[in-house]
This record gives sequence, structure tokens and C-alpha cells, in this order.
Amino acid sequence: MSEKNGETRRRPEPPSEIEAQSQPRQKKRKRSGESVEVGQALRAAYERTVSESIPPEMLDLLGKLG
Repeated sequence: MSEKNGETRRRPEPPSEIEAQSQPRQKKRKRSGESVEVGQALRAAYERTVSESIPPEMLDLLGKLG
């Protein structure tokens, strides 16, 4: 319970086991071909970025900081 402006409020009770069983379950959505393609494109972009070498100018700046 929490009090706000003199009012007492209760948290809603979770549904009982019978109520929970009577509610329809949500179906898991399958990935569409488009979202699979987007995922593959993101993975490819990440792999390209990780495999890039660090430019000498950046290494020089990092060396000056350390």
C-alpha cells in the first residue's frame, strides 16, 4: 500500500490460477523474411567494423593520452 494525498491505494492482485488459465495465450510471432534480412545486414556491418584497422592518426592521439 502507498499513501498519496491522504488516499490509500492497493496494488492490483495478480489473476488467480483459474483466471490465468481462462485467458488466451499470446502466440509467438515468427520472424518475417524482411527482419531476418535486416538482422543479417546488421551482423555483416558489425563484422566489417570490428575487422577494420585503427587509423594511424587515432593511434597517435591515443598514444598522447597514455
